[in-house]
Amino acid sequence: MFQSLLSIMGRAALVAIFLMSALGNKIPNYSKVAAYMASEGVPAPQILLGGAITFLIVGGVLVLVGYKARLGATLLLIFLILATYFFHDFWTVRDLAAKEFQMIQFLKNLSLAGAMLFIMANGPGAGSLESIFSKRSGKK
Repeated sequence: MFQSLLSIMGRAALVAIFLMSALGNKIPNYSKVAAYMASEGVPAPQILLGGAITFLIVGGVLVLVGYKARLGATLLLIFLILATYFFHDFWTVRDLAAKEFQMIQFLKNLSLAGAMLFIMANGPGAGSLESIFSKRSGKK
C-alpha cells in the first residue's frame, strides 16, 4: 500500500510540470507561444505547438495514471528533446546570467528525460492501472 502511494505521488509530481505547461501556459497563450516558437526558429510553429500540447497532455495523463505509461513517457521524451534543442541551447548564449539560466533549464530537461527513460525501461510501478489490470488478469 505504501509503495503504491509513493509511486502515485511520484508520477503525479513528475508529470505536474508537463500538464501545467500545456493547460496553464500553452493553451491559454497559444498565439504568443507560437510567436515565440517562430522567433526561436521552430518550423511551422502553429502546427508543432498543437502537437506539443497533445504530447504533453496525452503523455502526462498516461504516465500519471500508469496506463500505457511507456508510450506516455516516450511522448514526453520526444517533447523534451525538441524543446531542449530549440529553447535551451545555453552554449550559444553570450550573456552570463542568461547562459546560466538556460543551462539550468537544459539540465532540468536532461533530468526529466532520465526519468522518462526510467519509466520506459521499468514501467509505471505500483498503484498504476497497468499493475491493477495485471493483478486482476493473474499476470505479474
